[in-house]
Amino acid sequence: MRAALCEAEQAAAMGEVPIGAVAVVGDAIIARAHNVREATHNPLGHAEILLIEQVSRTRQAWRLDDVTVVVTCEPCLMCVGAMLQARIPRVIYGCADPKAGACGSLYTAHNDPRLNHRIDAVSGVSADECGALLSVFFRARRG
Repeated sequence: MRAALCEAEQAAAMGEVPIGAVAVVGDAIIARAHNVREATHNPLGHAEILLIEQVSRTRQAWRLDDVTVVVTCEPCLMCVGAMLQARIPRVIYGCADPKAGACGSLYTAHNDPRLNHRIDAVSGVSADECGALLSVFFRARRG
């Protein structure tokens, strides 16, 4: 989670919502990303989406069934959908997102029995630190 928090801090320094993510295989980080929606003017600029694209491009494969995504905030519905499509088996996240979280807060898309794939979700890792980063960012933005 420390590496994902470093990515989130980079996003914050760029004026982006401070969310960072890393892809892990075994004990190694194989990719890193952070939000870039503002810089790219692209609603798909979420850390998790960029991470999945990066790993898929590097591996030249869409099935990422040995990759764990570690992200500072609970993934949204779009990001969980992308992880399901990529067959990512596990996501570890910091703070919950009661307004858009899709791993238990608002939706349970990661574990929907109607889908042919499920994602094991682990929540609350460094939650206070991840949540504080977001709180400070939005407090400053509001004024």
